[in-house]
Amino acid sequence: MTKPTATRSRTITWEDPVAAAEQRLDRSGLDHLNAIREGVLPPPPMAVLMGFDLVDAADGRAVFAVTPEEFHYNPIGVVHGGLAATLIDSATGCAVQSTLEPGLAYTTLEVKVNFARAITRDTGRVVCEGTVIHRGRRIATAEARLVAEASGRLHAHGTATCLLMAADGRAA
Repeated sequence: MTKPTATRSRTITWEDPVAAAEQRLDRSGLDHLNAIREGVLPPPPMAVLMGFDLVDAADGRAVFAVTPEEFHYNPIGVVHGGLAATLIDSATGCAVQSTLEPGLAYTTLEVKVNFARAITRDTGRVVCEGTVIHRGRRIATAEARLVAEASGRLHAHGTATCLLMAADGRAA
């Protein structure tokens, strides 16, 4: 039986996500995302927890990146698929958000993720680009690809369907 290695720890801090989200109400979705990217608004706690960053946002497009670390690993010795799924959900959702006018919001209705190959610490930084496929009045769809930055190799891809609504939750 092998002896466990030294215990590691990780401490994270974040800012109030509700207060930050309220600042989106008078901004377009793209302006809100760029305020986060530029450090005007804090990133959401999930991004801080997972260690990923919004690196670019444009109309109908959002790009996130992360360097896989030990704390992303699962019991079989590779990065947990939840990291790729979270990046795909974030990139597709924020691609949709980037198309929203002030006062509109979205929620993800469905995410489909396909894993192409394992991610490890040796993979290096991975980049996930989401783009809008269709933007209607009430429904939007988007797709994303997660690739290793250094090699360009595809590690996962997916799609999402989002419901568009007024920021107060009423139908758009």
